[in-house]
Amino acid sequence: MTSDIAAQVGADADAHPKTDPPPWARRLRRFGYAGRPRTDTRDLLVPPFPEPGTRVGEALGLSPALTHRVTKAMGWIGPVLVAVLAGAIRFWHLGRPRSVAFDETYYAKDAWALLKLGYEGTWPDRKIADPQILADPQVIPLSDTGTFVAHPPMGKWVIALGEWMFGLNPFGWRFMTAVLGTLSVLMLCRIGRRLFRSTALGCLAGLLLAVDGLHFVMSRIALLDLVVMFFVLAAFGCLLVDRDRARARLAEALPVDAGGFAGPHQHTGEHAGMGLRPWRIAAGALLGLAASSKWNGLYVLAFFMVMTVLWDVGSRRVAGARRPYLSVLRKDLGWSALSLAPVALVTYLMTWTGWFLSDKGYGRHWADGRGGPWSWIPAPLRSLWHYEHGVYEFNVGLDSWHRYESNPWSWLVLGRPVAYSYESDFAQDGCRTASGCSQAVLALGTPLLWWSACFALLYLLYRWALRRDWRAGAVLCAVGAGYLPWFLYQDRTVFSFYAVVFVPYLCLAVAMLVGAMLGPPESGERRRAVGAMSAGVLVLLILWNFIYFFPIYTGATIPYSDWHSRMWLDTWI
Repeated sequence: MTSDIAAQVGADADAHPKTDPPPWARRLRRFGYAGRPRTDTRDLLVPPFPEPGTRVGEALGLSPALTHRVTKAMGWIGPVLVAVLAGAIRFWHLGRPRSVAFDETYYAKDAWALLKLGYEGTWPDRKIADPQILADPQVIPLSDTGTFVAHPPMGKWVIALGEWMFGLNPFGWRFMTAVLGTLSVLMLCRIGRRLFRSTALGCLAGLLLAVDGLHFVMSRIALLDLVVMFFVLAAFGCLLVDRDRARARLAEALPVDAGGFAGPHQHTGEHAGMGLRPWRIAAGALLGLAASSKWNGLYVLAFFMVMTVLWDVGSRRVAGARRPYLSVLRKDLGWSALSLAPVALVTYLMTWTGWFLSDKGYGRHWADGRGGPWSWIPAPLRSLWHYEHGVYEFNVGLDSWHRYESNPWSWLVLGRPVAYSYESDFAQDGCRTASGCSQAVLALGTPLLWWSACFALLYLLYRWALRRDWRAGAVLCAVGAGYLPWFLYQDRTVFSFYAVVFVPYLCLAVAMLVGAMLGPPESGERRRAVGAMSAGVLVLLILWNFIYFFPIYTGATIPYSDWHSRMWLDTWI
């Protein structure tokens, strides 16, 4: 399967399950009427993966058995190759620039404090501490006095793992974000394959993520948003697996007629259980890890809970339930809620273990000896609640001006990217141009990819609203979960790099658009050729665009004129 994702895998199966032909259709068969081919309800519940083609293997002269094994393995070989490419460019000169870039001054040092103390300690002013950390010999001026921090600890624990392996240096504190950035490309290839039932479109989505400038830059800097993106994407993948497995259990419970076909059945659709759902529990734990990295993960949890309920409604409708919402309320809603929200809460609390076990963590003993109506709650939990209330007040009240702040309205069109570092000189790294040279790291999405994604999102809105395509709805839900909540904070200081949380789903949207451009398999040769050429040109332009901007993603030394020519919009400077 390389093209028509809607027709191939039953885009609107949840909305219009097919049943046996009505009596009038059977009577008309005597006069030559040919109805639509009968569809097994089991295939509507869990569309099978299409068999991969063998033409390439045959052209290479491989035996049929070897060709079959190779084509089967492409479901993993393709994603791994794309991930290897993504990893190669992400780890290339990962320690450059050798500086404490942007908010690394907070998270890299807090991660080291967690590693050494179990909680965030106190550091001198960044103008003092940062040069000492980068000096040779190194000085680490960390005090064990607990300090107030604005974000939960999980993302910093992830960064701390790289520092534990390689030390408190730029490579060490960026190592784990590069790992997660690479793994997220692999995950997106597999997620796209499951979503579209197409290895080609899955690998395309992963390739687009590999060459997105924002994801690339965020994979090479020690900030928390890439960590949130990774856990959210992993949770999305787990929920997709859970959906397939739960629907497979419903399919197995359907009665089969003499012809071997399973049709929708009211009893099965309304009363059959979906069994234990470990993948949904795993998604709850991953969403808890996302929220314990940055609080915007809580919005994703809420969006995904609604999405999974609607998925269950669709499953029971296809299985034959006449009242699918009531069936979900009786059979699925309770377990769904328990699998996500409580699991996420327990996971969130577990990430604070170092703070709970400490004596000097900020506010650790605030509730000790305090009475009141909530005194029945253990003092450590009340202390944490008080601490988190202070964090909430800080975050919602953060409105100080910053030169790189931007309104969420401008994010999709890349209105105001963030420059993590910029240096200019007349002679650095061998540059001898008369106009001087520049070194920049700009958190800018690949422009042609993002601008294409704007059109792709409109296409997905059409697919979801008018064709009831659940895949389009799933991608839109994930984009909305990472994007829409920021509109609630119009007065808060926000930055465009927060958008990295929903970048993978923009890539899925573009991949789905490319599938539509290719056209259905039954299209004429001219239609298929034009579609393939158009899709190929779009993908090649995106690849070229990433290569063109590569120097300002990596802090390479280039002539000032070359840097300026890449500033396509005045707001990028």
